[in-house]
Amino acid sequence: MSEKTVINQMNQYDETLDLYTHAIKRAHGDHHPEVFEIRELFETMRQKITNVAEGQLYLNEEFNRLRTITHDYSVPDDVCQTYEKTVEMLSELDRIYYE
Repeated sequence: MSEKTVINQMNQYDETLDLYTHAIKRAHGDHHPEVFEIRELFETMRQKITNVAEGQLYLNEEFNRLRTITHDYSVPDDVCQTYEKTVEMLSELDRIYYE
C-alpha cells in the first residue's frame, strides 16, 4: 500500500464523500440502515487520515466492515446515483489501500 496515494485519494474524495454520506442517510436510511454505518466508517477513516503519523495508517478494520455491510460494494437496485457513486468511491479507496 502506498500510504501517500490513499491519503491523497481520500483528500480528493473528502468533500464529496462528506456530502454524499449525509445525503444517502436522508434519502435511504429508512430502507437501507447500512448507510448510517457507512457514514460512521467514513468519519472514522477521515479522522485517522487527518491524525496519521507516517507509516501508521491502519484502515483494515474499516474496509473489512465496509465490504461486509455493502456486500463487497454492490449497489442495491432501489438507490440513487449518489449512493452508487459513494459506494464506487469507497471501493476505489479500498482497492488503492490494498495495492
